[in-house]
Amino acid sequence: MSKQSVKAEKGTLKKVLAYLKPYGPLVVLSVLLSAVTVALTLYIPVLIGRAIDRIVGAGRVDFEAVGAYLLRIGIIAAVTGGVQWLVNSINNKITYQVIRDVRDQAFRRLQILPLSYMDTHPVGGIVSQVIADVDQFADGLLLGFTQLFTGVVTILGTLGFMVSIRPGIAAVVVLLTPLSFVVARFIATHTYSFFRQQSETRGEQTAFIDEMLGNQKVVKAFGREEKSIETFDEINGRLEKCSLKAIFYSSLTNPCTRFVNNVVYAGVALAGALVCVSTLGTAAPFTVGSLSMFLSYANQYTKPFNEISGVVTELQNALACAARVFRLIAEPPQIPDAEDARVLRDAAGQVDLQDVAFAYTPDRPLIEQLNLRVAPGQRIAIVGPTGCGKTTLINLLMRFYDVDRGAISVEGTDIRRITRKSLRGSYGMVLQETWLKSGTVRENLILGKPNATEEEIVAACKSAHAHSFIRRLPQGYDTVIGEDGGQLSQGQKQLLCIARIMLCLPPMLILDEATSSIDTRTEIRIQKAFNTMMQGRTTFIVAHRLSTIREADVILVMRDGHIVEQGNHRELLSRNGFYAQLYNSQFAA
Repeated sequence: MSKQSVKAEKGTLKKVLAYLKPYGPLVVLSVLLSAVTVALTLYIPVLIGRAIDRIVGAGRVDFEAVGAYLLRIGIIAAVTGGVQWLVNSINNKITYQVIRDVRDQAFRRLQILPLSYMDTHPVGGIVSQVIADVDQFADGLLLGFTQLFTGVVTILGTLGFMVSIRPGIAAVVVLLTPLSFVVARFIATHTYSFFRQQSETRGEQTAFIDEMLGNQKVVKAFGREEKSIETFDEINGRLEKCSLKAIFYSSLTNPCTRFVNNVVYAGVALAGALVCVSTLGTAAPFTVGSLSMFLSYANQYTKPFNEISGVVTELQNALACAARVFRLIAEPPQIPDAEDARVLRDAAGQVDLQDVAFAYTPDRPLIEQLNLRVAPGQRIAIVGPTGCGKTTLINLLMRFYDVDRGAISVEGTDIRRITRKSLRGSYGMVLQETWLKSGTVRENLILGKPNATEEEIVAACKSAHAHSFIRRLPQGYDTVIGEDGGQLSQGQKQLLCIARIMLCLPPMLILDEATSSIDTRTEIRIQKAFNTMMQGRTTFIVAHRLSTIREADVILVMRDGHIVEQGNHRELLSRNGFYAQLYNSQFAA
């Protein structure tokens, strides 16, 4: 294992211990009860050895004493079972509370990560980190609690008992013990990197499956089934290789430690037999019962090494998975609101852009020296070829991304000095890409106005021409729709998004191809509703169909991140420039 891997593993272990710190009293209680369990278990061989010594030969069995020992063994076994149940309950409680905390922190971090993180990381990979990796971490953590602590206490307890019975034979055990550590160290140094690689490849596979299932229609439309299968097989092949390597080294644990255990057991048996013969007839003989007791302790002493080695392997996998989750939690959040940030209330709709420059990656500038002044109530249409920066401009207005240079101001205040919540609450967005959550139609409509009345909801849906199709649903407004709208058509989903904005009526609007999935007849009706809704509200309209923005007060023509033309529809046509080319190209036929 490289120094970097060792350092990363130690760092992950420190973070795990930090999550365990709030549950310190429960951990201490678990360790103490484990010690009690081990002590009771180790006392049973003492009783068995004494019972054996009461069996001298034929007709010379002290049944009363043997019966008393057996009764005590039964009582101790019952108490041990009860304490063990309590230990397992505490361990489960600790583990799943820690996992709850990790998942909660991971999900909270996702809510404050910048949009750039979501844009550069596949959704399936993030889901794999929060779900699959945390589950693997839970399995390893629970195994560590249930076997690691008990194993360590058992080793110390049995060693103490053996030293108290016969130090010489105990020395044989101690001398052979390092073999187990050598085996465990060898396995541990090879498994962590393979389990980490396995976890990362599994996340890549989850992301690919999520992408293919979410876009199955596109895959089939372009005949990409075979290519998708090839890509999946390639990822699956890499997962197979790293998984086999991880499993191979981890599977060495059991046979190797069992071999060491048998060597220790044989050494104890041989040494014990020699001592038993040599002390026969002396004042302090090493009896058969004592030898039986010692062999039992030797067996219990070596058994935890086998279990601990297996636990170490699982912990390697758990730590590798935990490291991926902790990387997500450690991702730098979006820049927080300034301490003196203004809460934007009752915005009139004045927006200014001064010398704005922005690039998603530093080596590929997208928007440069962009200047714009929008008066309250103006309708600003943004047009241009694909990739010219229209949607990027919307992202900057909403502060999904911060500008690299220059400033964007609303009501004379730089938006970086305005709280994000109040800024975004002042905008109403209807995008070409709809978003609906799993829940009822009503729950989706009131996202922007939770306290809306039934009359307001119905009125907004009628304005958006969504009321008629909602009534035809099985339970009307109480119909439960699945993730992303379930069985609703794309047009119906877009009508719901339009109704959602008409319900809350914010002071500024952003319409990004808001009617792209709606039939022409319905679009004409909705445009009339939009015209009413846009009265007195600053509106940014992104459109490819230029016929829909002819009534805009100002049309911004963008090209390669710059505003190359600006004016109303008639002015731009009269100039016979780039806008005229775009407009005429749509009616060339």
